[in-house]
Amino acid sequence: MRRLIAAVLALALPCAALAADNRPAVRALFDEAWEAELRAAPEMASLRGDLRFNDRLTDRSATALAARDAFARDMLARARAVDAAPLGDADRLSLALFIHRYQQDVALQAHPGWRTLTLGTLGGAQSALASLARNVPVGNEAQVKQWLARLAAYPARVDQEIAILRQGLALGWVTAKPVLARAVAQIEGQLPDDVTKSPIYEPFTRMTVDAGARAALQAQGQAALREQVYPAQRRLLAVLKDELAPKAPESGSMVSYPGGDKAYEALILRHVTLPLTAAEIHATGLREVARLRADMDKVRAEAGFDGDLAAFKKFLYSEPRFFNQTADELLDGYRAIAKRIDPELPRLFTQLPRSPYGIRAMPAYTGEGAADNYNGPALDGTTPGWFNANAIAFKRRPKWAMETLVAHETVPGHHLQISRQVELADLPAFRRQSQYSVFSEGWALYAETLGPQLGLYRDPYTRFGHLQAQMFRAARLVVDTGLHALGWPRDKAIAYMIEQTGHDATFMTAEVDRYLAQPGQALSYMMGKLKIQELRARAEAQLGPKFDQRRFHMAVLDQGAMPLPMLEQRITTWIATEKARS
Repeated sequence: MRRLIAAVLALALPCAALAADNRPAVRALFDEAWEAELRAAPEMASLRGDLRFNDRLTDRSATALAARDAFARDMLARARAVDAAPLGDADRLSLALFIHRYQQDVALQAHPGWRTLTLGTLGGAQSALASLARNVPVGNEAQVKQWLARLAAYPARVDQEIAILRQGLALGWVTAKPVLARAVAQIEGQLPDDVTKSPIYEPFTRMTVDAGARAALQAQGQAALREQVYPAQRRLLAVLKDELAPKAPESGSMVSYPGGDKAYEALILRHVTLPLTAAEIHATGLREVARLRADMDKVRAEAGFDGDLAAFKKFLYSEPRFFNQTADELLDGYRAIAKRIDPELPRLFTQLPRSPYGIRAMPAYTGEGAADNYNGPALDGTTPGWFNANAIAFKRRPKWAMETLVAHETVPGHHLQISRQVELADLPAFRRQSQYSVFSEGWALYAETLGPQLGLYRDPYTRFGHLQAQMFRAARLVVDTGLHALGWPRDKAIAYMIEQTGHDATFMTAEVDRYLAQPGQALSYMMGKLKIQELRARAEAQLGPKFDQRRFHMAVLDQGAMPLPMLEQRITTWIATEKARS
């Protein structure tokens, strides 16, 4: 595996050639792959601002999935056959990223059981249509009719998903009971007796059409939900309750599934992009937890609290003054923090993205335990970025934790990084939309540490909130590997998260269930942040007074998301360039 990464990395090394005969060919390969992926995943196309396939849902039949697997293998073989030596720097890096992208896809083809676990806690087959509903364009009658076409296609889509779940059942891969229970609750939350209250109906409440057409389209939408969507959702619900639940494992540890240990190794590499073992990551987590506990205890002392750290955490969650009284008050608080951050950003960056962002409440059906998250803007700039806040959990979101969360989800975190990437118009489309969790989540966690320069964390309580957020991601390293490699029971993982972070049991239980549903993904945050901090420390040490954090930040961001080995090579080259700069 180390040789494989080295081979890909070698493609990204600088080259003096400015052009080559195969430059048009390699860019045509990128365009061909991007076009095929948009056609194969029309929901993704819609979210990217490409509305050509706005009346379709993804075909996940066995035939279609086999064709996509074959396509990934073909793309990988064709990309590997390209002579990278004569390409210019930008195209060589693009080719390296293209190869890495399809290597990831092909590697997971060796784990068919894992690929049948399509039910998650934050999203999955059970909530995909409702998630799409919130973002689908309905700016005219034609677009509303496209949504109606998608609703009509939904029953067939559900039947395909049921076939996948049954395939997993036959292979011995069934979603863990707690994750399954959350999926059941999410489906039930989408099926109120009044169909106009369903999140899937939401597009019909905001469509922009003539008054004469509005009533007729809404009637069609209500009929579609009653006659097509609801029956399909209930079929899926019955399969989850009657077929999967009796066979569902208690914990969902990867080591408990056939070949699960090897699948987890593949998922670690996918999410961390470094050739690390679960044991190595677990040890890193324990070190970071110990370091952060010491820092949290220092803040406790700064606050003048006489009790121990456990008592301080209990105090912070029991004082009414630390909590908002309504969901709207929470959202207003987030927005006020964002307004304070925005004008300070030029201190840290030489260029800022043009795309705006907003802060909105998450749908209620996701539940109080769901984690806040971010959606990026469309590729064509027609939609903003969104920080999706869990407003119904306002009683569980202390004020002292709000600043670090805004920094993570908006600016200088996810929105700044992802919007900047989308706006890099000279890059191939696949790079402007590439998603490496270890890069984007690592950047967002690193971005939280820039808070003091933006006027954040000015009192012991908000400083504790920042440290708690860092501890939250450090403890994930311990718990994710504990669950999936060391065989930890779910209760032990929940207790560990509560002890280390101080978060309430509802949130921590939902988080642990998330790790069960998405093995390895939770490792990306802290591992990515540690690598960015390591690279910054190296740059500061080697450049001395020449180090400019504004230029360093742009060096990290200005080629979009990438695996950590490629980011390290990029910063190494940037340091050499900065040394030579007068």
